[in-house]
Amino acid sequence: MKKTFITKIPDQPGSFLKTVKIISSLGLNITRVSYNNSIDTHTLFVEVSGEEKDIASAYEILQKDGFLFEKDDANVILMEFKLQDQPGVLLPILELIHQYNFNIPYISSQENNTDYQYFKMALYIEDAQKVDEFLKQVTKLCEVRIITYDKTEKNLDNTVFYLSFANGASKKLDLDKDKFNDLISNSNLIMQILDEKNESPYKTFEYIAKFADLLSKYKGLNFNPRISEKKFPHYTVYCIEPECGSNIYIIENKQGLVFVDSGFALYKEEMTKLLSVMFKQFSTLKKALIITHPDIDHLGLTSLFDSIYVNAKTYENFKLENEQKLNFREQYRHHEPYVKISKILSKYQPPQMDKLIMVKSGIDMTDDCPVQTINGLDFRFYDGNGGHSVGEMIITLDDIVFSGDILVNPQGYTNEQKEFNLLAPYLMSSVNMNSELAKKERIELEERFSSNSILCYGHGSPSW
Repeated sequence: MKKTFITKIPDQPGSFLKTVKIISSLGLNITRVSYNNSIDTHTLFVEVSGEEKDIASAYEILQKDGFLFEKDDANVILMEFKLQDQPGVLLPILELIHQYNFNIPYISSQENNTDYQYFKMALYIEDAQKVDEFLKQVTKLCEVRIITYDKTEKNLDNTVFYLSFANGASKKLDLDKDKFNDLISNSNLIMQILDEKNESPYKTFEYIAKFADLLSKYKGLNFNPRISEKKFPHYTVYCIEPECGSNIYIIENKQGLVFVDSGFALYKEEMTKLLSVMFKQFSTLKKALIITHPDIDHLGLTSLFDSIYVNAKTYENFKLENEQKLNFREQYRHHEPYVKISKILSKYQPPQMDKLIMVKSGIDMTDDCPVQTINGLDFRFYDGNGGHSVGEMIITLDDIVFSGDILVNPQGYTNEQKEFNLLAPYLMSSVNMNSELAKKERIELEERFSSNSILCYGHGSPSW
């Protein structure tokens, strides 16, 4: 078992030694360490592996000794104070900040050959109710401007990179303490990966925060997916395109509904309400789900189905997750933290293994695979080569091809989808597990199916 401890240590000699002694005394192996003094002088990330009982003991000792990072509800506000360029003018501002018991994690100023200096200060505020009163008092002393916090600033304290960011995401998406700490740990891992590649880590939190912002933005009444449909002689196909997450296809016939993919888990409540409006007696209808590949933006509604159809690799992927092991995509180091963050923010839970039914899939798109009937509909399944995701498959129904993310349609994105889909390539470095294989696979799919087929893409409007 692996566990990442987020520790708060004093910036003094011997602090790391004491942490390691606690962990080593229990026979735990340290598998990752991350500390960056220029970002945060106090936060040390230590990933360990060992027996679950020993990890629990280490947690208790570190917590008892005050070494563990604790979630709080503090906020960081960046303010700019316009002060006359003369001796002593800063003193009353600092005295007022001290009076309100605000901490200053960051301050920056430089003369500019004018009669004024502009002091930027980030104030760490534990009691938000004090802010209005503080502003009333400080505006009597000087002109003040509140600035949206710039997460790209270098050399800021931990309150910027960890507390401010994680508390913001936690409040928007209602994360508990464990998820809060997991979010911080995996964000730090992305930063560490970028730092090792000599790429600036400072924009990482900006992108992750944007990811969380967009997920929360389209909750509730703001959930307004694009919906289209195509009627065929014996069934109707619907395409639901949420602002964030995969397309959701639904094939309706007299026997019930067959879904292909199901979006993010975060929108389960919104989707359930929408489906209840679209289909009378939705809760009692016979429903099956087919999964094109095991990326979490396609797996959100698995709990609504008694039967979930997957190929052998996707079955194995879910088995790993149910055993608390890294799934196939997480086994790629550059993808691991992004996938884990996505799981946290989207509230993903793997499907129950007893719901899974393995299909007989063709080895590739040239294979003459057998017809398999689901709810009276005749499907064929073809395994992909794993270029985008291990476990991917192409699904055909008559002249309809459900490609998953082997093919997407960027020209068919809504503006909201464009904004969201730009984030993943930055955080993962690539949405594909093997870009060369993915390119080859796209070409093969288009050569075989695109000329006389209706393409139902993983993202973007279908070709009907």
